[in-house]
Amino acid sequence: MITIEQTGTAEQTLQKSRFIAWAAQTGSEQQVQHFLRAIATQHASAHHLAYAYRIKTENGLVPRFSDAGEPSGTAGKPILQMLEGRELINVCVGVIRYYGGVNLGTGGLARAYSGTAKLALEVAILTPYIEMQALTINVAYNRVDELIRLVEQFKGKVLDKVFANDAQLKLSLPAAHVANFKNRFK
Repeated sequence: MITIEQTGTAEQTLQKSRFIAWAAQTGSEQQVQHFLRAIATQHASAHHLAYAYRIKTENGLVPRFSDAGEPSGTAGKPILQMLEGRELINVCVGVIRYYGGVNLGTGGLARAYSGTAKLALEVAILTPYIEMQALTINVAYNRVDELIRLVEQFKGKVLDKVFANDAQLKLSLPAAHVANFKNRFK
């Protein structure tokens, strides 16, 4: 599986209609909504904002799409098929359309939306998807720096630090390395 490291954007004009696509990494449905609101705000006069996303959740893979008022199956579904075909995960693609006065037909719309999505994905920087696992560790203050260095070695992130009697660090680590990480930090 693959995800996006850096957002890609692309634009094309077909039969006087202007299509603009963004492809971005989104790790939750809340992030998807924030991403789509930002596009909608920036392009408030656009006629349509079709989208598709695939998000990995605790309950499995969640694929969703919206045709945004276009004929059923002509906008969001072709974008989703593009994500599925490339095995993209935790990715959302939004495509806006400024209607140019010429009807494209259902086939033309499907090609326009999927083609613009494809262009944005080609510009985006893709990276292998690595499943992360959350972990909370309590540690003495004199070992905090050691723990942070080890987290960096394992390509993880420190999400939060709470200092009380001990230091409590919330971490995100590649799931495949959690057992090894725990063995190294005792």
